[in-house]
Amino acid sequence: MKKILVTGGLGYIGSHVVVVLQEAGFDVTIIDDFSNSSIKVLENIFLITGIKPSFFEIDLKDKVKVDTFFKANKIDGIIHFAAYKAVGESVQKPLDYYRNNLEGLLNVLESMEQYQIDNFIFSSSCSVYGQADQMPIIEKTPLKRAESPYGKTKAMGEEIISDFTKAMNKNAISLRYFNPVGSHKSYLLGDKSSGIPNNLLPYITQTASGLREQLIVFGKDYETKDGTAIRDYVDVNDIADAHVLALQYLLHKKNKDKLEFFNLGSGTGSTVLEIIEAFERANNLKIPYTISNRREGDIQEAYADFSKAKEKLHWQPKTSLEISMKTAWEFEKKLKENEFKIPNH
Repeated sequence: MKKILVTGGLGYIGSHVVVVLQEAGFDVTIIDDFSNSSIKVLENIFLITGIKPSFFEIDLKDKVKVDTFFKANKIDGIIHFAAYKAVGESVQKPLDYYRNNLEGLLNVLESMEQYQIDNFIFSSSCSVYGQADQMPIIEKTPLKRAESPYGKTKAMGEEIISDFTKAMNKNAISLRYFNPVGSHKSYLLGDKSSGIPNNLLPYITQTASGLREQLIVFGKDYETKDGTAIRDYVDVNDIADAHVLALQYLLHKKNKDKLEFFNLGSGTGSTVLEIIEAFERANNLKIPYTISNRREGDIQEAYADFSKAKEKLHWQPKTSLEISMKTAWEFEKKLKENEFKIPNH
């Protein structure tokens, strides 16, 4: 049984990946520092799979604790999610983002080298492309300067991993997500952030539940069909499946390069207003919203060409946008029922 470490494994995408890893027969260990998660997520993973993963509360910036963990645990592969992820907040708190996202990554890679771990999967983002000149975005699309400190940490992370894998003869995959949406079919796992959501869909669901008075749409003066920004929304369960396929790809030594990149998206761009309408249609609800100025760090348009992931990883998205809208709302309703609150740190 291969032992896989998932850093940030109690977060939104990380928790879904832990579930599919366990269902695929991997022995999973989670590191998380609760900066944007809750111990309740660990309990819910157990409720879904019947398996309680090993768990360590560690801040990855703490080099001594990271080294102590790796010294005591034999790991066959690492999936690295642990990072701050809010675009808007990163503009306000750039040093927090650089320190957390890069220092944690460096400490994990140093332990990889020291304790002879060969396989690494990096949770990256379409933000590394900046505002691409052409759509859809392929992996060979030239990377532009990212618009936010968050995006810059992902681009820098990829550069660090590229240099590291070449120098140390390690294998890595960088999965560039577009916009994950939806929740687990049990409605026990979903997108729940502390404070005001930075992602569109939890903002919509919190508005629908009455937690927020209205949704704020940032910008209606983009050069798009309705003036609002276009993004590629892909179901979180499909993204989770891609991590298992990427891990198996590395473990079976199918990679040609030391670091390979894959886009994970639906291949379709939707405007903010189209997503609001899709949510209203799927759940028979009306969402009050107001238009505000553009948000600093945001780009106009991004959607993926996922043909490389389809060809090499045999992955493609399976879940419709309508299903994602429904599961996101069911998760929000369950949160309200259980009063599942994540503390602010």
